[in-house]
Amino acid sequence: RQKALSSLSFSVDGDGGGEEQQESPIQKKQKKKKSVKCPFVDTSFLPDKEREDEDKRLREQLKQEWKEKQEIMKKEEIEVVYSYWDGTGHRRKVVVPKGLTIVKFLEKCRRDLSDEFHELRGVSPENLIYVKEDVIIPHTHTFYDLIVTKARGKSGPLFHFDVHDDVRLVQDTRVEKDESHAGKIITRAYYERNKHIFPVNRWEVYDPNKTYEKYTIK
Repeated sequence: RQKALSSLSFSVDGDGGGEEQQESPIQKKQKKKKSVKCPFVDTSFLPDKEREDEDKRLREQLKQEWKEKQEIMKKEEIEVVYSYWDGTGHRRKVVVPKGLTIVKFLEKCRRDLSDEFHELRGVSPENLIYVKEDVIIPHTHTFYDLIVTKARGKSGPLFHFDVHDDVRLVQDTRVEKDESHAGKIITRAYYERNKHIFPVNRWEVYDPNKTYEKYTIK
């Protein structure tokens, strides 16, 4: 019995096979940090909240700057040459901001013309039509819309802010024109009376999704 008891031993220095020493939370964290990732591996594709927030902030800033630039451009003034057409052309010009809608442009022209052409006094701008390069431009469009999209009609670019001969007077009707010619302002009543007669029967409503490649006369 004495021999059996003497074989028992209690280790107090931790070197033996006794109880394992527990690691503190700080030691565990330090161990974990040492094996997080390899510094040579590209991790830019991984989610990063700080980077995402910064990208979002930058996008919003650029978007706001772009909007401010567009508003400045819309306030820039342009000179538009037009011809009031009642069977005969009466050429005039008017200065308007680029952001003006076609219906407001027509109202401005109507006021300028009404002293000389009394029939326009009782006509609303909704009953006026603006035709350019053989397309009828919808009232809701602005000059700015047509300029920035480099809109084209049947016989050339809609706006280069200079008057030029109609492309139909050039022998090769496919030649690109550097300037557009004056657009026509007519009453809806005139259009209804003459829509079966050339050139009114060639006019169609402007479609931004349509490509007018060349002009032909049938």
